[in-house]
Amino acid sequence: MRAVVVTKQGKPVAPNIDFRTDWAELDPPARGEVHVRTLCSAFNHMDLWVGMGVPGLSLDYPRVSGCDACGVVEAVGEGVDQAWLGRRVVYNAAVRQPDRAHPDDPPGSTLAPEYELIGEHHFGAHRERFAVPAANLAAVPDDADPAEAAAFGLTTLTAYSMMVTKGQLRPGQSVLITGIGGGVATSALAIALHMGCKVAVTSRHQWKLDKAMELGAHAAFLDRGPDKDHDWSRDVRTWTNKRGVDMAVDSAGKATHLRCIKSLARGGTYVTPGCTSGPDATTDLARIFWNQLRILGSTMGTIDEFKECVALFNKGAIKPAIDKVYDAKDAKQAYERLEAGEQFGKLVLRWSE
Repeated sequence: MRAVVVTKQGKPVAPNIDFRTDWAELDPPARGEVHVRTLCSAFNHMDLWVGMGVPGLSLDYPRVSGCDACGVVEAVGEGVDQAWLGRRVVYNAAVRQPDRAHPDDPPGSTLAPEYELIGEHHFGAHRERFAVPAANLAAVPDDADPAEAAAFGLTTLTAYSMMVTKGQLRPGQSVLITGIGGGVATSALAIALHMGCKVAVTSRHQWKLDKAMELGAHAAFLDRGPDKDHDWSRDVRTWTNKRGVDMAVDSAGKATHLRCIKSLARGGTYVTPGCTSGPDATTDLARIFWNQLRILGSTMGTIDEFKECVALFNKGAIKPAIDKVYDAKDAKQAYERLEAGEQFGKLVLRWSE
């Protein structure tokens, strides 16, 4: 079958991408599993990590990444309801692993789930057909735009889980989103606006700020990098009449963390799903304890959270921002754009109608 293949690990990633027409066909679906014919697949920053190599994870190459897709169920394994056959679906790439059961462990009431990711730990959806547990599926309407459906999944789930479930965002609150333009950031913008929140965004690119304002952001601040004379946290506090924002959504990490902390109101929440600029951020513990701030890390989300997100998509309440749709054979161009950080929203591959 056709597939977009990461031939080897390395940086930059794009030169190591190959479009193959002779990739091995799938084995028959295992128990609890389905096979999906891909209509569209979508990119995440994870596709770059798979190409560069994931710290602490040993991956074999060549391999197929791809954490998001929309397709049609073509085959079901033992134990799967036949009603899935022929349905247009999306899927949650996060596959929960069994909880540890050691006899000397304390209660795990506050433990977070452990996940393996389709498209990272396991071969993903950048191919004509892929396998996925039926439990991770959600149906979308037959007339749903497959590019929009493919672009919706992982980034919306990530944003929803960290903002709504863990961060307890409430309607009418104020939200700061750094690095607007990436998939999680644009999903966070859509969720915050859906909840009636006031939203400010930052970016090092004025054109991305302009796009965010077109989508409904209420304020936009140009990030001039480490220049201390242009600290956008002061702009954020001015925008909020010196109160600060209720939530800061930050996937950049080192470059933006401290300014987010300085932007928060008393009792505010800093949520992070990643650290693309580095993990070794400088913080301000005095602000954290004195202002009673919460700092929450989050990755992916549960099946129930995913179904809540899909319900919003199916209702038309939230739509993903799409930067560009490529034919699958042009995947290397999509990788180049993703790697350069030139996109606003999601990059999508089209496999069939």
